[in-house]
Parts: sequence; structure tokens; C-alpha cells
Amino acid sequence: MTRIALIAHDDEKPEMIDFVRSHEDDLSQLELVCTGTTGKRIMEETDLDVERKQSGPLGGDTQIGAEVADEAVDGIVFLRDPLTAQPHEPDISALLRICDVHDTPMATTRTSAEFLIEGLADQ
Repeated sequence: MTRIALIAHDDEKPEMIDFVRSHEDDLSQLELVCTGTTGKRIMEETDLDVERKQSGPLGGDTQIGAEVADEAVDGIVFLRDPLTAQPHEPDISALLRICDVHDTPMATTRTSAEFLIEGLADQ
């Protein structure tokens, strides 16, 4: 089964919830893994079941990066806040790098997330 990770910075969580609601039918056909708070919000506000990792600042981005390295994730939607410094920026950079190394697609905007979900749904 196709497995994707969903991650959103705090200011982007409402956008992630809106995105997930808009694609709930497609996402229900996928295996979902999320960082802690994003996963909690998705489960509270949709009928989707997700595997939750730690919150991003507590290591969740790194945990998902490890799954990318193990080739256990097929794609990532990471709605990042590009205008706010993040205390765990090294973890975010490492996640971006490991996706590049393993050629794992990562969408960081709503528009690119739409394309990623459409592409995975076509597989």
C-alpha cells in the first residue's frame, strides 16, 4: 500500500486540515504517517486513521526521515512556514536532504501537494 507522510508547521495546520478534507477519499486509500500534532489534528477533524510520530521539534521529522531512508515512505506533504524560523531547522533540512538522496517526492505547498496526491492516486 502507498504510504505518505503529512507534516505541517503550526501556521500551516489549518491549510493541511483543509487539504486533507478536500482529499479525504483519496487519502483513505493510502497509509498515512504524520508528525504528532499534525496527526492529532487530522484524526480529530476527519475520519482518517494515521500513525503518529513525535511532534516535529521533538524528533518527528527525523523519525519520518528514517522511514524515507528505509524506503518505507512513498511521498511527503510538508506544508512549511517559510517566513518563520523553526527551532528544529536542522531536522527539517535533514528531511529535505534525505528525500533528495532517496528520490522521494516532497510537496511543500498546497499546489505541489495536489500534484503529489494526484500522482500517487494514479499508481
